[in-house]
Amino acid sequence: MSHVKSREVVLAIKATDELLQALGALRDGWRRDPGTVPKGLSCSQSKEGQFVLVAAESVFVTLPGACVVKGLGAIELVGAEPAFEEGASSKTLVLRETEDGWKFSVKFVPPIVRERNAK
Repeated sequence: MSHVKSREVVLAIKATDELLQALGALRDGWRRDPGTVPKGLSCSQSKEGQFVLVAAESVFVTLPGACVVKGLGAIELVGAEPAFEEGASSKTLVLRETEDGWKFSVKFVPPIVRERNAK
């Protein structure tokens, strides 16, 4: 039986100035002293030199129309569709700094549907 691997969905968002300032401060703090990054958040740099922030499921919550990251602030989601499927697990929020601005996505493992004894 094969299981579906994780999926990554790019989120359409509206970033506020406060959120952008918080992201910039976190990035600068991480570069000076990686030990200052709050628990549940991890920072890295891509091969292209882009700053990447990953938020574990324990430090963010999705609400209708928003995603709130503890220690950073709220991200306004554009669109009415849910960010991930009902019953999804292993959710992480990924924020990437690109030349075009910040890109937000969510990674998750979709729920496993077992069709046992189907006739």
